[in-house]
Amino acid sequence: MAILEVRKFPDPILRQRAVKVTRFDAKLAKLAADMVETMEAERGVGLAASQVGVLQRLCVVKPEDWEEPLVLVNPEIIRREGQREVEEGCLSLPGYRGMVNRSVRIRVRYQDLAGKQLRLKADCVLAQAIEHETDHLNGILYIDHLVAHDQFFRIHVTEEGDVEYIPTGEPDAAELENAARRMNHAPPVPQFDPTSGRPVSPRNEDATAAD
Repeated sequence: MAILEVRKFPDPILRQRAVKVTRFDAKLAKLAADMVETMEAERGVGLAASQVGVLQRLCVVKPEDWEEPLVLVNPEIIRREGQREVEEGCLSLPGYRGMVNRSVRIRVRYQDLAGKQLRLKADCVLAQAIEHETDHLNGILYIDHLVAHDQFFRIHVTEEGDVEYIPTGEPDAAELENAARRMNHAPPVPQFDPTSGRPVSPRNEDATAAD
């Protein structure tokens, strides 16, 4: 196993939609194992293949109280129930956290590394992690789901281990992304509807873009 490089915002690959996995072989199993190793090394609870530069529909999740990771190939959320406001961060956007809305419960359809079709009911942290990672596979970041423009913070961990929240001063997530892209001279990328993951037409962008 190997620790992979986690792509950081505003890397354009984070805004691309991953493709369906069709080959279930040793190469896929190796990628999943490396992703688990990377996730654990970075102290994350989930990681999508696009975050390590591979545009395949594969993600791994492991809540803190789990002994073994869950590998989901071609995951698809087929049902969502309820809504709750939760704090969220991302390995591709280190040093920040924000408040977002996530489902209380979900049902997800996916395949394992052998290609077997499976279904899973999830709630709490597991549901949140799966929603976060499947968003990544659709080119969506958690900053697209911010409950309010002022609910996005830089974080600072003190010597005592306490976390301090520092307002970013940015008016909204879209402006944060635009500023970062200008600074890095990155090309423009398509905007996505946070619900469907589909590209937003420029003529409808004002009506459908996320906060």
